[in-house]
Amino acid sequence: MNELFLIISLLVSFGATILFMRLFGKGGLYAWIAVSAILANIEVTILVHAFGMDQTLGNTLFAASYLATDILSEVYGKKDADKGVHVGIITTVMFILFSFLWTHYIPAESDWAMSSVKKLFTNTPRILIASLAGYAISEKLDVWLYHKWWSLTEKKTGDHNKLLWFRNNFSTLISQLVNIVIFNFGAFLFVFPMKELISITTACYVIYIVTSLLDTPFIYIAKLIAKKQEAKSSTVEPSESTK
Repeated sequence: MNELFLIISLLVSFGATILFMRLFGKGGLYAWIAVSAILANIEVTILVHAFGMDQTLGNTLFAASYLATDILSEVYGKKDADKGVHVGIITTVMFILFSFLWTHYIPAESDWAMSSVKKLFTNTPRILIASLAGYAISEKLDVWLYHKWWSLTEKKTGDHNKLLWFRNNFSTLISQLVNIVIFNFGAFLFVFPMKELISITTACYVIYIVTSLLDTPFIYIAKLIAKKQEAKSSTVEPSESTK
């Protein structure tokens, strides 16, 4: 069942990225980055066995966050993509702060949730800080690489729009490798034996490779949606033009 749930999670995460953009434009992508950051930082505390490997959850949601910043880069530009990264960073910082506060409240006698909240979040400051460091560094790198690859492909082809798949995949694959190494070794060094930690890191990166390749159709869909929205907005109704 783990494999099935991961596939569903991936499709929902990528589909939601497109849906938020379709409904709310650039602001929707910012909102989805924030939602993904919160959910991924909760999921990432869970270790599961799927596809023959032990791996932490959160991979599909983090992948959706990279997809969102790549869409921002492709459709709206580097400045807006950087702003999306900042939204994710600030959201993660707020999540760390509030999850720390949750565990320090004194519960009422009738409370039933505090023991579970403490069990989940008391031992995770290191995980959350490692997640923040990995996210901030890798997402900044992703945006920078995206536009470096874009400049290179434009020079090689003479076309601003060609090789979208190249800049999307190679910026994400490199930045996600950086992310998973920073996170796993920052969060789990001396927690798991080195051999198991390397195995988990490798497994997570294999998942990231798959998710990176699978997000390519979605960025093409996003660009198509953006073109249609641009064409629609540039069409002025006769009644409006006379106002």
